[in-house]
Amino acid sequence: MKIERIRLERRAIDLDPPFLAAWDPNPRQSFEATIVFVETDEGITGIASGDTMDGFERHEHHFVGRSALDMAHHQAVLEQLSLRPGGGLYWPLEAALWDLVGKAEGKPVVELLGGTPGRIPAYASTGTQLPPKERAESAQALRDEGFGALKVRIDRTRVDDGLAAVTAVREAVGDSMEIMVDLNQGWRMPGDDSPALERETVTQLAERLEELDLLWLEEPLPKDDVEGYAGLRRSLSFRIAGGEMAETPSELEAFEQADALDVYQPDAVLSVGVSRALELGRRVVERGRWFTPHTWTNGIGLLVNLHVVMAAGGGPFVEFPHDPPVWTAKRRDFMLAEPMTVEEGYLTVPDKPGLGFELADA
Repeated sequence: MKIERIRLERRAIDLDPPFLAAWDPNPRQSFEATIVFVETDEGITGIASGDTMDGFERHEHHFVGRSALDMAHHQAVLEQLSLRPGGGLYWPLEAALWDLVGKAEGKPVVELLGGTPGRIPAYASTGTQLPPKERAESAQALRDEGFGALKVRIDRTRVDDGLAAVTAVREAVGDSMEIMVDLNQGWRMPGDDSPALERETVTQLAERLEELDLLWLEEPLPKDDVEGYAGLRRSLSFRIAGGEMAETPSELEAFEQADALDVYQPDAVLSVGVSRALELGRRVVERGRWFTPHTWTNGIGLLVNLHVVMAAGGGPFVEFPHDPPVWTAKRRDFMLAEPMTVEEGYLTVPDKPGLGFELADA
């Protein structure tokens, strides 16, 4: 079975009202997804999404005409492209190829990766900046939906406001929910040139957060400050998370060597790909650390990471981007025939061949 063509299709949905995330300086008026189709001479098509795939057309010849099942070749080429100047990160293609192999073999991707279908607790990953009272009310509503944990983002330019919101959430939910806090200092949206918080400022904030019984503090420092992460981890009572936007396996290995993270979060469609994320996940889980990837792309990207985290034995939660009424499954998963949903606080890995989704009509 050979690859005949790789096709990219861009779909978008208007957002009314716009979505302004804590990490994004510009409100999103629309939400766009690039869908990757890998078409074969036997009529089987692999599909995935998660990144823009900008500039991929000039690299298509590395894959077309090759066996669709030669995953070792495809992964090697994608890794070479990720390291080449102007090459790009095209990991949604790897996910589409895994979807194709699963369809060809009649197995869900999680089985191809060495795991079994099942379910895992989800945490509600919020993104908007709300006043303390509104964020507390939102947390209670999320608890009523069945979530046992949620993540609150603190804008590094409004630290006191963020701390007040987290405090209000803890007072509102008591010990009925786990709380994570994200400073989003590991990566930047285009146009965000605000300075990072200094180590001393982060340490002071972390010490204040210790009183609120956090499950973890995420990306408290820029991603290249491995020493700073290790120091925070040694000095705090809660876990330190990071690595979601690592561009190479070596970045994640640096955190491993320094024992700087409790929670590893590389996104399989944005960061290092399915295979490398799986390898890392298994390594860190074996060492007693947690593996729970970033999933803020769309429903397909979320689903890819769900297969990976289940195959790696990750957890104890998987991230579920959800902050109603502004950010909902309907908006995030507009390209899917059926949005990803949480039932009784759990996400379930489909047992259908491939990644297990159907696209909505274009």
